[in-house]
Amino acid sequence: MTPDSSGPPRGAPPDAALPLDAGQIHVWLVFYQQIAGPALQAALLALLNEQERAQQLRFHFADDRLRYLATRALVRTVLSRYAPLAPADWIFTPNAYGRPAIANAHAQARTLGFNLSHTRGLIAMAVTRNRMLGVDVENLSTRQVSGGIAEHFFSPAEVAELATVPEERRQDRFFEYWTFKEAYIKARGMGLSIPLDRFSFDFPDERQVRLSIEADLGDDAERWRFWQFRPAPGYLLALCAERLDGAPPQLTVRGAIPTVSDAPFDWTLLKAGPA
Repeated sequence: MTPDSSGPPRGAPPDAALPLDAGQIHVWLVFYQQIAGPALQAALLALLNEQERAQQLRFHFADDRLRYLATRALVRTVLSRYAPLAPADWIFTPNAYGRPAIANAHAQARTLGFNLSHTRGLIAMAVTRNRMLGVDVENLSTRQVSGGIAEHFFSPAEVAELATVPEERRQDRFFEYWTFKEAYIKARGMGLSIPLDRFSFDFPDERQVRLSIEADLGDDAERWRFWQFRPAPGYLLALCAERLDGAPPQLTVRGAIPTVSDAPFDWTLLKAGPA
């Protein structure tokens, strides 16, 4: 499925229960411009709580209102695939850094963890159990970057490596770094309170990624595993997930239109690591 697909994804009924254990991570993708028509949008709006509906109206642009609606509906409908709660019944509370967490008392709900990212045209949601994780997705065609941004946010090693990349590849390389860095700080649950220039990614080859963290950040690079792929031309997604004992987690990607349909999503791994 791509942003210009002719129809919605087809597959499992949109309310069928899905198995999910700590050895699995599910990534959900919504190209939200497919959510067309007042009837569907009204049905999604009915899933939101009063505060979410008020927030949706505060957005000035129609695209922002639709993206917010699709994001909140996605969260509620996806979580209901993994615990026996109705989409409208989910409760969220922010942590000390503003990241929302599930507040429902149900045993199956308490073990779920999720993270969200959105960009122009696309929403991504990652879900797992008993594991910290973060996801970032970017629309490369709508964002232009300069070397000054890298110098301000990246580590010296990343800035130096980026300067060696041919000009025609430099924007893509910038976002390879950026999506990994965003996914990592989101997995930590601390956002930009973690200085982006105090940890570094490098690429031993074009299929591998490796993380280095300065000691005073109080983390171990071996604690984390990373994946990166393109959900569609012009988009880049990175996922960071906490390592647990045992085999690496199994990653599954699904494309969806909330309350309508969903199906497995074809994807090709670009980078991963460490093994």
